[in-house]
Formats: sequence, C-alpha cells, structure tokens
Amino acid sequence: MLISDLLQESQKTIFSNKMRSGLTILGIVIGIAAVVSMISLGEGMQKMIESSIEGLGSNLLTVYPGIARSREGGVSSGRGFATTLKNEDIEVIKNVEGVLYVSPEIFQRYQIVAPTGNNTNTTVLGVLPDFFSISNLNIAEGSLFSEEQNKNLAKVAILGKTTKEDLFGDSSPIGATIKINKVNFKVIGVLEEKGGSSIINYDDAVFVPSLTLQKYLSGSDRLTSIVFNVQDKNQIQRVKEEVILQLAKKHNVSPDNPDFSIISQADILSILNSISGAFTLFLTAIASISLLVGGIGIMNMMLTTVTERTREIGLRKAVGAKKIDISLQFIVEAVILTVLGGIIGIILGWLMSKVMSQFIGITTYISFQSILLAFGVSAGIGIVFGYYPAKKAANLNPIEALRYE
Repeated sequence: MLISDLLQESQKTIFSNKMRSGLTILGIVIGIAAVVSMISLGEGMQKMIESSIEGLGSNLLTVYPGIARSREGGVSSGRGFATTLKNEDIEVIKNVEGVLYVSPEIFQRYQIVAPTGNNTNTTVLGVLPDFFSISNLNIAEGSLFSEEQNKNLAKVAILGKTTKEDLFGDSSPIGATIKINKVNFKVIGVLEEKGGSSIINYDDAVFVPSLTLQKYLSGSDRLTSIVFNVQDKNQIQRVKEEVILQLAKKHNVSPDNPDFSIISQADILSILNSISGAFTLFLTAIASISLLVGGIGIMNMMLTTVTERTREIGLRKAVGAKKIDISLQFIVEAVILTVLGGIIGIILGWLMSKVMSQFIGITTYISFQSILLAFGVSAGIGIVFGYYPAKKAANLNPIEALRYE
C-alpha cells in the first residue's frame, strides 16, 4: 500500500468520527502543553539566575561563617556559631594581594517608616562603600556614604528604587528622615534600578553603614558574610587559597578544616542551576503523567476502532492484504492523532508560558530543541500506544473476522 493511500485512508477514518477523535487527542494536547510550558519555565528560571549572578561579576567571592565543609564534602554541623566573622576579618582580606574591594554584609529585616506616614517591611543591609562597586550598584540621586561616615557611626541611609517608591512615591527623599526600627536615619541617596536577583532584590532594600547597623540596630558585631572581588579573574583560585590561609590563621583553626567557607559566583551558579534543574524535572515529570493518560486514551480508541472495523479487516485480508499493511494502517492513524495533538499542544504550551511569564515575572524561553522533543514525544506515543491495537488487527483471522457481527 502506498504512503499516500495510507494517509488518505487514515484521514478518512479519523474525520469520520470527529467527536471521538477530538476527545482522544485532548489528553495529548494537555500533556504536551504542560510539558512545553514547564520546560520553558525552567529555562526561564535558569536564564534569570545566570543573568543575576553574572551581573555581579565572575570575580566575586563570598565568605560565609560556620559553613565549613569536611574533606568528604559534607557540611560540618554544630560549628555554625563556634566562630563567626568579625569586623577585623575585613582587614585580613584587604591585605591579601590581588583583592580589589571588600565589604561586610549584615542582613536584617526591619519596619521602616517615612515622614509621609508610608511604611514598609524590608531588608536593611549594613555594608561599606566598596559594596556598591562590588555589586555594580550605581547612584541615581544624591550620594553614597563614605568610609568616614561609617567610622563615625553616621545614621545615613541609601534607598533602593522600589523602597523609595513605597515610602516616597514620586517625591525626592533626599534629606528626609526615616525611622528604621524606631531609629532616625537621614536619606542621602537613591540607587538606580538593578532588577530582581535570584538571592536578594537590591531594589527593595535599604543600605546603611555596617558599623552604624551594628551599633544602633543589631547590637552585635557579627557579620552575615563578607564579599570581595579579585583584580584578575585568572587569579581567583590563588587569592581564594590565600584568604583561607590568612583567615584560618586569624581564627586559629586549620586551613584544611576552617570554620568558614568561601564560595565563588561559579559555585553559586552551579548550585542554583542544579536546584532549578531538579525543580524543572519534577514539574515536567508531573506534567508527563497527562501524556501517559493521553497515550492510554489513544490505545483505547484504536482498540475500539479495531473492534468496529473487524469485518473490514477480514475483507481486506481475504482479498490479499498483508499483516504489515493492516498494522501500518492503524499505526499511521495513531501517529496522525498524536502528532496533531502535539502541534496543538506546542502552540497551547507557548501561549501558557507567555501567560505564566506575565503572572510570575519570569521571562520564559521555548528553545527549538524543546519543540523538537515535544514533537518527537507525541509521534513516539502514537507508535508505542498504537502498536498493540495494530498488532491485534493484523493477527485477526480473516474467516472469523468476516463472521463477526
């Protein structure tokens, strides 16, 4: 039988019962659409993470207290508060050759009230002036605070763009006094919009001198972390090893098992990509269940079709049709149904990804590879779930088939 004859016969059979065919491919449409939209969401998350991390520069390193790893790679429990990072550790890192900028990071969340009466609960970061160079944060209005203001415990603050809008709307906040945890701070600057980060949204934050935060807000000299960047990214490993050596000496611990850890941007990117990849795989696996249901629906319809066309199959075999001809007829019908469902599902999945992008704020991406994968999977489902009905039809005894009522 010619391919054109197979296609023509399959088309005639499928469209002879439009309602049943439509309901049968619905499972495939939903399954493919769900898989495509989940993959596009996962790819969008990965690109967002990569963009956020790369925006901070590839030569950035972060020191975390009490997250030491053993030689076997496990996390050393019980050491998180044995030795914490202190202000003097900043000077140790500054003195390492190859280090460009250093700043502590102290994260606290406080209620902030503006003179207008507006208030917000957001992150307050205690940092040094170098932090803005490290994180590529630029001033849009006003000025940054200085090292001298940090030493003098000046109660000054710089607002992220979103925080400024929440507290002051379109008005300029420069010179205004805000209350952070009931302590007065003078606003001296507003940052340019940075965009959401996978870790911290700098637009929705307030920046104050680190010593000021320790004195008037946290009441502790502990640091959340220390960030620093390296002049030459090719020297990152050497500088990292030297910082480990010097900090371990300062903390009086072994460099082989320190009470802190240093993580590069590449390490963070790898960890976050692994998490987002696992999350995408989980969502895709759940979405694939509907594909399985759709495949079972295809098989059920084809088995029903075989039963309804038993006399036709017997007649065709009686006039010389071979088993391969009968098998191909039913497999082609199943493949046409699933491919048609796949095409509609890809289009629906693309539309779903655009809708999700608007609601969750993540730009979704549909790669050509994911489209090919979806198309291939839909065709594969047709072959796999159409095989058994096709085999059953091909193996019918022509005499018994002709007697079938």
